[in-house]
Amino acid sequence: MRLKSIAIFLIAFYLLEFPKMSAATPLRETCDLPHNLQGKIATEYPGARLLTLSDLDERDKKLFESDHADSCPGLVYVDFYGDGKPTLALVLISKLEAKEKALLVVAREVGGNWSVALLDTVDESEPVVWVQDAGEYRDVYGKKKIRATRPVIVFCGYDSWAVLYAWTGKVVAKIWLAD
Repeated sequence: MRLKSIAIFLIAFYLLEFPKMSAATPLRETCDLPHNLQGKIATEYPGARLLTLSDLDERDKKLFESDHADSCPGLVYVDFYGDGKPTLALVLISKLEAKEKALLVVAREVGGNWSVALLDTVDESEPVVWVQDAGEYRDVYGKKKIRATRPVIVFCGYDSWAVLYAWTGKVVAKIWLAD
């Protein structure tokens, strides 16, 4: 009887108090950059903004959400270099002249400072980014193979193309998964 009373109390406490705790500490938006990275991105890529779900057409939005739930299509945390340091893959939308471009950028925090590297650029597209586990990957043409020992970044324009990026320890290797 005593165990039943404790269980009822815990359930009631959870149901009554958890909503208050959740409201008191708002969750971070999935497409929010770390505050100290925002300035670096603004300096390196003036006028660029992070790709969000609202940038995707309805079909691409449904595809992304079905595979990646509530993730941000333009931001993913990844241990790309295998050193455990905070590293993000970003899709930035930049309008240069009259054309819109999508930029794939890797940002890495070391000692409180962010460094950024441009991996790829695509004209007039809303590609998404995600992480896949380390493993062996073959290109769509059957000519190249990457044996990744760390998580990899996938940059994808749905129904069109997908490119995989892996850190080899010295350079970033790239293969086409779909074309």
